[in-house]
Amino acid sequence: MYNPFSLEGKTILVTGASSGIGRQCAIDCSKMGAKVVAIARNKERLAESLSMMEGDNACYSYDLQLIEGIKDLIDRIVSENGKLDGFIHAAGIEVTNPLKLTSHGDYENLYRVNCLSSFEIVKNLCGIKTFNKGGAIVLISSISGIIARKGLSAYAASKGALLSAARVMAMEMAPRGVRVNTVSPGTILTPMMQKALDEMQEDDRIKRVVGFPLGLGQTTDISNACVYLLSDASRWVTGQNLIVDGGFTAQ
Repeated sequence: MYNPFSLEGKTILVTGASSGIGRQCAIDCSKMGAKVVAIARNKERLAESLSMMEGDNACYSYDLQLIEGIKDLIDRIVSENGKLDGFIHAAGIEVTNPLKLTSHGDYENLYRVNCLSSFEIVKNLCGIKTFNKGGAIVLISSISGIIARKGLSAYAASKGALLSAARVMAMEMAPRGVRVNTVSPGTILTPMMQKALDEMQEDDRIKRVVGFPLGLGQTTDISNACVYLLSDASRWVTGQNLIVDGGFTAQ
């Protein structure tokens, strides 16, 4: 049966695959037929993710703050797994601080993980030896990159940078038929977010949840969006930002 959303025969690289959105993306890409190459810092949690996937997959423990070593990592991945057809950058960290308490180090750490590492990976996927023609790249941004939330200046800046860069990357890579898009999630009920909600005062918890007409999101809401953008179903979609936020920004 014809399925334009199938990832059969594709090799997909996923960062941040040890938990949350990244783990779900890795799992669901494997369920859609892809071979997944998963990257994360924590070896134990990465191994757990690998055990949840279907088919023949691979994982690499790597700290994406070490940007200088990313070229060698990509070369190794391609050497051991073949050329890639897709890339999801789901790795990310968040710091919540008022502007006056946000340090230079906060900005630097967030930028290195949230966007600079992905830029370096994409740079090394530009060549015909590493990335197949017609492939697709998905960078996970956030609605914080397009709306204001107090205390998130550094995080919002890093996510906004993904939105801007992806449009330029899309134009530069279009001649090879490679598509570049972003997905901007609203509040997703990852284990980390659930823990944070459980620890909040009732008033603060209500403030965080209110405003989402369809309620808070699940990790599968984002992984499904990524599967679409990696698949042939979105072959004519590039340079776009897909907002998946239960209607939050529609108001």
